[in-house]
Amino acid sequence: MKQRLSLLPLVLATTLAAFSFPGHAQGLTREQVKMDRDAFLALMRWDELTGMWVLKSGMEPPKGVMSRAEVIAMRDQFLRMNVYDDTVGSWVALKAPRDMSTLTREQVNMETLRFLMMYRYDESRNDWVSKMR
Repeated sequence: MKQRLSLLPLVLATTLAAFSFPGHAQGLTREQVKMDRDAFLALMRWDELTGMWVLKSGMEPPKGVMSRAEVIAMRDQFLRMNVYDDTVGSWVALKAPRDMSTLTREQVNMETLRFLMMYRYDESRNDWVSKMR
């Protein structure tokens, strides 16, 4: 199953941040809320296939947000530099990067799935973090 990364949580968090802080929310006017909505809709579109908001084609993510390709490259770099050790029950760093092209497609899929089960991408930190925390 392919995990899809979405900018929705970050965009919604920034767009709707005022609603999280009641003191600040009272200061928003209807026009400000409409401007926030329009800014969101200018960047994002609803994807019927995934059931998520996704960045429109040709649009750059907001400043400070890594692109999907950069996040996937970080994951792939981790998989090249680490291997899962069943005896230890965790990822073990390798001394030298491994050539992922020597693995079968099933092995790569299994390792990728295991990684995604154990880590999630934290957009606020721009880093993969353990789900165990």
